[in-house]
Amino acid sequence: MRRDYKAVLFGNGTMGERHRKFFEYSDVQFLKIFDLEDLDSAGNVRASLVDEFVSKDKVDFAVIASPATTHYEYAKLCLERGISVFVEKPLATLGAQAQELVDLAIRNNVILFVAQSECFNSVFLNFRKHFMNEIGAAGSSFRLEFRREHKYSARCRDVNVALDLLVHDLSLCLSMFRYEDLKVEKFTISKNEDRAQMQISIVKGAYAGAEIDFIVDRNSDIDVRTISVEFGGDGGPACDYSVSLAPHNENGEVIHISDSLENEHKFFLKLMVGACSEWGRRAAQSAANAVKLATITTASSSTMATASS
Repeated sequence: MRRDYKAVLFGNGTMGERHRKFFEYSDVQFLKIFDLEDLDSAGNVRASLVDEFVSKDKVDFAVIASPATTHYEYAKLCLERGISVFVEKPLATLGAQAQELVDLAIRNNVILFVAQSECFNSVFLNFRKHFMNEIGAAGSSFRLEFRREHKYSARCRDVNVALDLLVHDLSLCLSMFRYEDLKVEKFTISKNEDRAQMQISIVKGAYAGAEIDFIVDRNSDIDVRTISVEFGGDGGPACDYSVSLAPHNENGEVIHISDSLENEHKFFLKLMVGACSEWGRRAAQSAANAVKLATITTASSSTMATASS
């Protein structure tokens, strides 16, 4: 594997620093780190710096870990210049923009990789393997519930909870089921945009009739990331269980699983040497589809009233 990549980084906050350290461990050299001091009065990276550093003759890829509302702009800027992109979730804040970036990467024959680390979580990968085997053999209906809650954080407040947290679990769902087979039945979001619920039905294919619920809250009293499974509905015995995607410390707080980040960086570097290219295109499309679902408007969608709204 090539070890002398050169890159630029947009955003050197919490996630930017984590990504930079992982890549530097793999001998990636960052030629420029764009941060607040590099912005003009309109909040955009100064054009002179873009012309100086963002060129496929100088860098192999860009890492985008800036605020979510800037992902589309920076990713497009790089993809248009023939530079591969590793971008934090969400890919964009609008479904049409997310699809535009996927199409642009394909057209320019460059890599677009969305860092949705939960898809590389070893706990989830193990769960998915066993669950897909179970539903393949069970021949009965099932219901899934994805729940993701954490206490208030000042991070990622430029987007609502659907683009902040829900996209994680939608991406997990889309790694198991086809986007084309899903129908959003209901989508509610609180007035303060910190809590959301979504109900999805699988309406086509081998798993038609199954139901998937999502609950996300970024202003909760607890920290939890779980997937709950219920088999049954056909008169047979139920088989219920729940899987936690992350361990907790003695204070009940989630402990991040480091191999999730490590695994996604390894996959990206594999894509950079030409491996798993078809998988990479599917993953990018899945990330765009997650944004489409997280920003969907349905006839039954509404706004939840909450005490903190």
